[in-house]
Amino acid sequence: MSVVIIDYGSGNLRSAAKAFERAAREAGIDGPIRVSADPDAVRRAERIALPGVGAFADCMAGLEARAGLRAALEEAVIDRAVPFLGICVGMQLMATRGLEHGRHAGLDWIAGEVVPLRPADPALKIPHMGWNDLVIDAPEHPVLAGIETGMHAYFVHGYGVVCADPAQRLAEVDYGGPVTAAIGRDNMIGTQFHPEKSQATGLRLIANFLRWRP
Repeated sequence: MSVVIIDYGSGNLRSAAKAFERAAREAGIDGPIRVSADPDAVRRAERIALPGVGAFADCMAGLEARAGLRAALEEAVIDRAVPFLGICVGMQLMATRGLEHGRHAGLDWIAGEVVPLRPADPALKIPHMGWNDLVIDAPEHPVLAGIETGMHAYFVHGYGVVCADPAQRLAEVDYGGPVTAAIGRDNMIGTQFHPEKSQATGLRLIANFLRWRP
């Protein structure tokens, strides 16, 4: 199985690649795991991951700046239904638009907006940073198999996705109110948390993703 982690100038790609390599090894899954910005590599991939760290607009601009990369990504994910995992801002880019420092168009794969976190408790700091307990809204989803409510994951973000269709929110956390932790539909899934930093929970999710046949 070939896996491409997309390099568009955002995210800790080495950390993500090492987590994918470990999850694949422990699950007995063979195949190359590449970090690449090559559109042809994205087209050929059997699994695609899009990490992201920083501002929504900067990440979207970075993706658009790589000639042919967005078209290759949409050809693979939308036209050929290659399994896709968005991570942190990579998940946010799946939404219709982001409202960080203005209004910015996203990939519009999942209808919704990326809005500032506004916890009801003023003592809670922004960004939301550190470990938080997951609440699984879609326990039947294959990528969430074995990941239960109460298991924790690692977050670093000041904005969150609000899905137009609540059924496309797969998991949440409580941070002065509900905050989206995972979204998805069809062959695509995204996590606001960092699987590569979430220890056993993250490794399980990555292994599930590598096995997933939507």
